Amino acid sequence: MIRKIVRIDEDKCNGCGLCVPSCAEGAIQIIDGKARLVADNLCDGLGACLGDCPQDDITIEERDADEFDEVAVAEHLGESGGHAPAAPAHPGGGCPSAQVRSFAPPTGGGCPSARPLQIERPQPAERTVSGAPPSRLAQWPIQLHLVPPTAPFLRGADVLLAADCAPFAYAGFHEELLKGKALLIACPKLDNTAPYLDKLVAMIEQSEINSLTVVHMEVPCCSGLIHLARQAVARSGREIPLQTVRIGIHGEKQ
Repeated sequence: MIRKIVRIDEDKCNGCGLCVPSCAEGAIQIIDGKARLVADNLCDGLGACLGDCPQDDITIEERDADEFDEVAVAEHLGESGGHAPAAPAHPGGGCPSAQVRSFAPPTGGGCPSARPLQIERPQPAERTVSGAPPSRLAQWPIQLHLVPPTAPFLRGADVLLAADCAPFAYAGFHEELLKGKALLIACPKLDNTAPYLDKLVAMIEQSEINSLTVVHMEVPCCSGLIHLARQAVARSGREIPLQTVRIGIHGEKQ
C-alpha cells in the first residue's frame, strides 16, 4: 500500500542515536553506526522522531510500504523488554543525550522544587462574572521527570498526562480536564523520554492509579505521549481506563 513512512538519509546520519528513544514503536535502531528503519510495519509514519535529528536526515515520504501493524509492534517491544531499544554507543562516542537512563526516586533533601507536595485547597467558589476561574492544580511537582512513582497524590488517583503545550493552548484545561485529577506534564519532542515508560509503569503498579487520561496536541510528534501511555498500561498488567484528548493548535478540543 502507498502510505506515509519515515525515510532516513544514511549519508547524513552520524549515528548519534537521538532518534531512537523518541520512536515509541522501536522502529529505529542504530545498526553499523547508522540509524536504520528496522521494518516498515513498525513505523506509524507520524514522525515523532523528526525533531530529534541534529542532521535533519529524517523525513516523511510516501511510498509503497507494509501497513503499520500494532500487533507486530507489541511483539517487537516485548522482545526488546517492552520499550524501544536503547541506542548502542556510537563508535565515535555518539551523543551522550541519546543514552537511556533509568530513573531514581528523589531521596531526602535535594532540590526543593522537586519535593512532592500535596496542596490542600478549600472548595473553590464558582467563578463570578468579574473574577478569574480557580486553579484546579492540587499537587507539586507536575513534571513527569520529577514526580516519584509513589508520590502520595498518585495513590488511587485519576491521572492526567498532558503535553506541556496543552494547558496554554486550551482555555478550559483546568475546569474541563484537570479538575479532580493528579497532573503529570511532559514533552515527547523535547524531553529525554527514555526513562518515562518505566516510571509510568511503576506509577500504575505501585500507586495503583485509577485511570489515565492523555491530553496531547494535534502535531504529529505529540502522539508519542499516547504510545507511551499505551505501552505503560500494557506492561503494568493492570486494566485501567485510558482516554485521549486532542487539542488543536488554535485552542480547540478536537
